[in-house]
Amino acid sequence: MATIETVYQGTLRTQATHVQSGTAILTDAPVDNQGKGEAFSPTDLLAAALGSCMLTIMGIAAKQHQLNIDNTTCSITKVMAAEPPRRVGEIVVNLKFPGTNYTEKDKKILERAALTCPVYLSLHPDIKKTVNFGW
Repeated sequence: MATIETVYQGTLRTQATHVQSGTAILTDAPVDNQGKGEAFSPTDLLAAALGSCMLTIMGIAAKQHQLNIDNTTCSITKVMAAEPPRRVGEIVVNLKFPGTNYTEKDKKILERAALTCPVYLSLHPDIKKTVNFGW
């Protein structure tokens, strides 16, 4: 069974539906690539997936080690490569942890979790991944 069903709606817009939950996401081509930029672009979703995956895997590690990372935020900057073909050249992830009581061991646990999330490991090695941990 499919995980996601995606329909091209015309005018460079798609709707992707998560089959199990019915949740839908729209995408638009970005303004700099003939689109309206009224929703996430597919490459925006790629970058967002990295941040969400890092937070999720850190959440699992935090739960296992009785750490609290609630309200941790992740700001993501997607940088398109300057040379053809059109592709993501770099993803910059800035994590900010609201708590300040993390030991060096806690930090290593959370950093390792983030840098071994499935999306991070699935991205092509040519995509530069810059991750800043805001302790």
